[in-house]
Amino acid sequence: MGEPMSTAVANPFGSTADLHRVLAELRRDSPVVEVALPTGATAWVVTRYEDAQRALSDPRLAKTTSAGGFSYRGMVPDDVARAVGRHMLAQNPPDHTRLRRLVSGAFTARRVAALRPRIEELAEQLLDGIADAEQVDLIDRFAFPLPIQVICELLGVPAEDQADFRSWTDAIVTGPMNPAGLPPALTAIVGYIRTLLAAKRERPAGDLLSALIAVHEQGDRLTDDELVSMVYLFLIAGHETTVNLIGNGMLLLLAEPQRWARVVAEPELLPGTIEEVLRYEGPVQNASFRTATEPVELGGRTIPEGASVLVALLSANRDPDRFPEPDRLDLDRPPTPNLAFGHGIHYCLGAPLARLEGQIAFGALARRFPDMRLAVPPEEIGWRSSLLLRGLSGLPVRPRG
Repeated sequence: MGEPMSTAVANPFGSTADLHRVLAELRRDSPVVEVALPTGATAWVVTRYEDAQRALSDPRLAKTTSAGGFSYRGMVPDDVARAVGRHMLAQNPPDHTRLRRLVSGAFTARRVAALRPRIEELAEQLLDGIADAEQVDLIDRFAFPLPIQVICELLGVPAEDQADFRSWTDAIVTGPMNPAGLPPALTAIVGYIRTLLAAKRERPAGDLLSALIAVHEQGDRLTDDELVSMVYLFLIAGHETTVNLIGNGMLLLLAEPQRWARVVAEPELLPGTIEEVLRYEGPVQNASFRTATEPVELGGRTIPEGASVLVALLSANRDPDRFPEPDRLDLDRPPTPNLAFGHGIHYCLGAPLARLEGQIAFGALARRFPDMRLAVPPEEIGWRSSLLLRGLSGLPVRPRG
């Protein structure tokens, strides 16, 4: 049996510029290792593909909302903490099974495919808005508004309310690294969701919120807190991953003009390009916290009972034992499953929608702006400070080259 490490190594997530180098060193020398977190607590980080896949499907590594020294309890009122911790991503069977079943119908392949014309329409409208600009931030003007409009329309959120979500979600996803802005953002978004649900109860429509309310009121065990929490999950996770997929992908393509030229000239590359972007610079850095319910052997180490665990998806997807030349972005790479959207029972329900939005976004940009270029050197583009997500703080481009 392996032995637990007694001393945690330094936080590997503090320097986003060097993140892949640091993760490669851990993957080589300490593939399962206890690290210090920005919260002041520690967590065991799993960095190799095979170990990560096992960890993501091991029921002994249970989901929890208070791992890693981070908890909403005491940070916000109890009713707010309850309301953001009852969604399916934070639950284990049987609650997870029930919650996922209730909402899975909204994300079937057929339902997602039916959204294509509307997503294409929204993309074109947004690109119309930058057609005459000399320079724009592609995150602000396209990568963020496209998926937030899609998820809000799917849920039934009024268009005039969508602008509020940028500040709320930014504070929430960076919360463990910058906790000061988290309580007001959580309180605001929970209050908004409760008001929205009350309005939907009075005036049901053909959207996902109305459908969830109908299930709730037909005697299912879905509680009020679960209902609020599921909407919260959709609003945050339902667009943040796609923002990062589009932003990260466009940075990678524009950083090497010949790559962008290939995508412009060969639109058939788009599905494979999406998969390679997901593997190489995926939108999720680490899967959300798990807690060991008993000692777990992994990668030659013993993760002790009660320890917090982070599965480093970004690292696993560059494991040379799984992907040849993993640090090379290869638009012709043969299809190989990656862990960008997780694995096991918590595999991202919205992954097909994110992939569709990414393909539409890249395709529309290539058609409309074949000469697009970065407005600054790639090394000057910054990353958002987040323990879980991997995304840009901005992406300045010149649409016409």
